[in-house]
Amino acid sequence: MAGFSRASLVLVLLCLVSSSEGREILVGGKTDAWEIPNPSQSDSLNQWSENSRFRIGDTLVWKYNSSQDSVLQVSKRDYVTCNTSSPIEEYKDGNTKVNLDHSGPYYFISGAQGHCQKGQKLIVVVLSSNHSRHFGMAPAPSPVEFDGPALAPTSGSAGFGGGLAVVFGVLAGWVLM
Repeated sequence: MAGFSRASLVLVLLCLVSSSEGREILVGGKTDAWEIPNPSQSDSLNQWSENSRFRIGDTLVWKYNSSQDSVLQVSKRDYVTCNTSSPIEEYKDGNTKVNLDHSGPYYFISGAQGHCQKGQKLIVVVLSSNHSRHFGMAPAPSPVEFDGPALAPTSGSAGFGGGLAVVFGVLAGWVLM
């Protein structure tokens, strides 16, 4: 490894590890996406979602006028029926950030009366940690393919924090040699 110091190797490895951290993702890819869609594009947010990759640790960001709208995280049933009466979470701040902390589908609808019925809703499917480790993945499945509730990762799976600790332990041992 002529010309390649231990410090350089550590820096490269740290860059690789930090690139796997969660990202902040603007819903719809633009600030005015959380609104009633045009009738010809009633499923535009879900089309955006289907073409995006969401991983555990990512954060969804909504920008909207808090005096006119809100974001509700709901069950699949409430998503389908546009039921706003019993959300899992309700956000009204106009700059909503939701951390995607488990794999599976997340369902969101507008809290403004009549907006969900006019298409202002979103399904986001978060890939499992096993999927996000592979390069050249197949396209994400359509959100409508998921019938059951989102499942938490099994306790036997290696988490990001544990893997990170191992990487730093190995690096520290190698640097101190």
